[in-house]
Amino acid sequence: MERGRGQWGSVFRGMIPLLGLHTLSEYSRLDRKPPITAALLAANTIIYLRPKFIHPFLPTIDQVWFNPHLILKYTDLKRFFLSPFFHINESHLVYNMLSLLWKGIQLETSMGSAEFASMVATLVAMSQGVTLLLAKSLLLFFDYERPYYNEYSVGFSGVLFAMKVIVNAQSDEYTSVHGLMVPTRYAAWAELVLVQMFVPGVSFLGHLGGILAGLLYLQLKASYSGLNPVRQFMRGFSHVLSWPLRLVKSLFRHRPRITGRGTAGARIARDTLHTWRCDACTFDNSGRLNVCEMCGTGRTGDAPSSPGSTSEIHDLSLEELRRRRIHRFGR
Repeated sequence: MERGRGQWGSVFRGMIPLLGLHTLSEYSRLDRKPPITAALLAANTIIYLRPKFIHPFLPTIDQVWFNPHLILKYTDLKRFFLSPFFHINESHLVYNMLSLLWKGIQLETSMGSAEFASMVATLVAMSQGVTLLLAKSLLLFFDYERPYYNEYSVGFSGVLFAMKVIVNAQSDEYTSVHGLMVPTRYAAWAELVLVQMFVPGVSFLGHLGGILAGLLYLQLKASYSGLNPVRQFMRGFSHVLSWPLRLVKSLFRHRPRITGRGTAGARIARDTLHTWRCDACTFDNSGRLNVCEMCGTGRTGDAPSSPGSTSEIHDLSLEELRRRRIHRFGR
């Protein structure tokens, strides 16, 4: 998260096209393109650029700053949920989106799009909630009002710190964090301290809240074996959105050709499940027929039979049966 209202990123004009090219390059190498990561990248970028066709519908950044005092005083849920998707300047946006691209591809390809979407939604709420709780606790127990409780911040980095914790949770390797070699599983903690020391205007509490949210998410996931309701909702939502594609596929799906004799040129499929065997020639006939297709013998049993007795057929020679078959199917 970025704190305050600085404009120090103006020197980085033109970085968004490079972000787009880098994203296309990364996605072109993937066999499976992670859609949720792409949607998050696009949403954050579009909100920052504010094109004319959606500008009237978007709140301004002054309306969504994450401020614990205003959120708790006015129950301002807009600030609570929307502040992660707004960025102060271009460098802030590009830095966060590059981090999201790397982490999102790893997580989404490993856990699936539905679970990844549910995880991101959960981390947004948890990271914001933990940050809010920390700010209020510092006010109550240490009287830290101005530094944290009245702090203004925006940005996706709180969620990114939580994702970093999840990505590195099972790693036993070492990694370099701004030139410092640390165990990979503790890289988020090292980055928290180093960024706070060397990068001006960042929200320490927002980043710390993200790390704690990531740890909490891992703990809850390990202890909860039931169905994730958020994931179930995401699956249902994606199922609804994909119905036009399924409809088009069903229209162009290859259908097996059905053949047969009769006025309609086809037989009803369910009738093929009920057959009867001719007593004379042992040919299996459709349940719709009362006369054997092979030798012309009438059907016996409960079904009505055609003229001609079975005993008469039994008295026929093989040559006569053969002649009748030729005569029947030669018509």
